[in-house]
Amino acid sequence: MKAARIYLSVLCLTLGFLYGFSPAEKKSKATWIWQSETVGENKQQVLTFCEENDITLIYLRIDMNKPYDYYRSFIRDASAKGVEVHAVAGHPAWALVSNQKRMLKIVNWVKQYNESVAQAERIKGIQLDIEPYLLPQWETEQKRVIREWQSNVKVFAAELNEIGNLEASVAIPFWLDDIPTPDNPDLPLSEWMISRFDTINIMAYRDKLDGPNGLLSLVDEEMEQADKLERRVLIAVNMKEIEDDHASFAQEGASEMNRMLDQLPDRLGEHSSYSGTAIHDYRYWQEASGTIPAPPPAPGQYRGTYIWRAETLKSEEDEILAFAEKNEINLLYIRIDMQQPPAMYQRFLKKATAAGIEVHALGGHPIWALKENRSKILKLVNWVKVYNAQADSDEQLRGVHLDIEPYVLPRWQENKEEVLRQWMGNIESFVAEAKKDGLKTSVDLAAWLDNTAVPGNPDVPLSHWMIDQLDHTTLMAFRDKAEQIVNLVESQMKYAESKGKKLVVAVESKESHEGEFVTFFEEGMGEMNQQLQLVAQLLGGYSSYLGQAVHAYEYWKNGKD
Repeated sequence: MKAARIYLSVLCLTLGFLYGFSPAEKKSKATWIWQSETVGENKQQVLTFCEENDITLIYLRIDMNKPYDYYRSFIRDASAKGVEVHAVAGHPAWALVSNQKRMLKIVNWVKQYNESVAQAERIKGIQLDIEPYLLPQWETEQKRVIREWQSNVKVFAAELNEIGNLEASVAIPFWLDDIPTPDNPDLPLSEWMISRFDTINIMAYRDKLDGPNGLLSLVDEEMEQADKLERRVLIAVNMKEIEDDHASFAQEGASEMNRMLDQLPDRLGEHSSYSGTAIHDYRYWQEASGTIPAPPPAPGQYRGTYIWRAETLKSEEDEILAFAEKNEINLLYIRIDMQQPPAMYQRFLKKATAAGIEVHALGGHPIWALKENRSKILKLVNWVKVYNAQADSDEQLRGVHLDIEPYVLPRWQENKEEVLRQWMGNIESFVAEAKKDGLKTSVDLAAWLDNTAVPGNPDVPLSHWMIDQLDHTTLMAFRDKAEQIVNLVESQMKYAESKGKKLVVAVESKESHEGEFVTFFEEGMGEMNQQLQLVAQLLGGYSSYLGQAVHAYEYWKNGKD
């Protein structure tokens, strides 16, 4: 039998090259999205996750109370990335004839929706996920329930066939091959169901391939049935944590799941019906992957990062812009190397502006706090002015950002008040010069400087004085827990709000020798994003909250998930 299967597979492969492949050869990678609000609130995050995980098919639960426009842009953007969107609907009670009209509502909704939108915005199929074995009647009146289920499936299939351009699919458990159809005991219910749909998702919820309770042995009979009936089969696995550990990858994680699924093309390759995989579901898969998406900035807020090596604008231009898109970045502090040709900056800034990214010139050194080095600050400001005068409007720098940090100087310990006076004087000169040409001004400021007083005025924290001078202040709140970050900056948030000023909250992704608690290097970027989402929630009520920044691009891009 095995030899015959191998011979048949070789024959089919040869015919495929000669005459082209049927839809059964098209491999899919699918997931379910049950919360329809996800595609509205987090559309870009979903599409990025699809791109990163090679997802080509989404089964999306449709909230029929939402207007058509709610779905159009998501489906259009998904289609542009090669991702099909199918509606999924179902309830155990839909197996009963009394609920047939409820089942058909989704068919009618999809038909009317598709008729009113453009081709690229259309839903490509409908999947039924009914699972009547969860009904109490399954134990007492199984044959009646199955007959009514079959009747509803026939009506559903006929409706889709009449529409003519929608793929019909179903999700069924692997054990349905043990249930006979009531009116034909020799026909497994699985085979009857497979015959009625274009694509079948077998819920093969196991975390091992081999053995008597492994995935391969559990789906073998359905695969043979689908081979015979020339239907497509997706093997579905589960990422949701459930009581039976062996039925989910919640414990093993996404990497182990991917490792196992990668073996399926070889292990199931003899089945012409094998057409890919499906993962239940997006929410649990995303959480298990550790790829918690970057929190998108609210309207009018920043999500920024630093680029310290100016030459990367040339060597990594496309990589930087792709990274910015993936991570919702709309602000870049870019260190200016005055030895680089202006054309390099112009080329990059034109593309950044088109991508909705604001760019500020970055410069600084601890010695820039001293009056003797004030000219270095003004040299940077004047370079930006000359550059902007020669550049087109979409190539211009919008501001100047200083990173000075004089507390690392020996003089800070020797005569802190004098260093503070000179630093304050340099900031005043910086702001005055920049404002002559309308440049935005900002600085990095250690969050703990609210405990350092202005010389001669012990009741005024230095951080308050700085906030008063600048368009925005970036508080370096280098901690790895949202609550700690908020604790560091909240008093400044309140002060800035009282003055109508703006603050950006910055965190660290670089490895630090000051302690693991100051950076997300150990925790990874997924945890960083999760904590930053909490920061945004906790500080979002302050009008002074202007967003977040991550230090810095070169560490962030190489950070572990």
